[in-house]
Amino acid sequence: MTPRPTLTRRARAPAASMARVLLVAAAAAGFSGCAVEVENTRPARELQAERTRPPGSLYAGWRVYVDRCAGCHGPEATGTGNAPDLLVRVRTLGPRAFVNRVLRRYEWNLPSPPPAADGPEREAMENDILQRRAGILVMPAWQGEPRVTAHIADLYAYLAARADGTVGPRRPVP
Repeated sequence: MTPRPTLTRRARAPAASMARVLLVAAAAAGFSGCAVEVENTRPARELQAERTRPPGSLYAGWRVYVDRCAGCHGPEATGTGNAPDLLVRVRTLGPRAFVNRVLRRYEWNLPSPPPAADGPEREAMENDILQRRAGILVMPAWQGEPRVTAHIADLYAYLAARADGTVGPRRPVP
């Protein structure tokens, strides 16, 4: 039988220092996992709100709205004599119905006074129709407008946020 070599104290020192290095590395890895846990303090409802928010840029949607829609629907999207309140309509529409309504032309009837005999009442009724305060109003089709079609998701995101009350009528932060 051959004698087994024994490790000297010097030979055992590198193995012990390697074990210490591994122990320190494992502890550091364990503590870094705790640090990630501490930094992630956002409430779950905020994260859920981000997931359910319509995709799109509020700022880009606001720009399209101001450029193409505010002339008829008003600067706050609450409607005018020429067009309805979009905030009420967007609350009941989903994204698909919104896109369909914006990209296609459609008409809606506004209540008009009953026909009157010739005279000032009839003339006032005719003026209301000519100024689009009564009768049939037409929503133009925006499917041929590149700026609207390219930013339809942004427009919906902006109007949905306005309808929810999470964004005011002023310019959102880009």
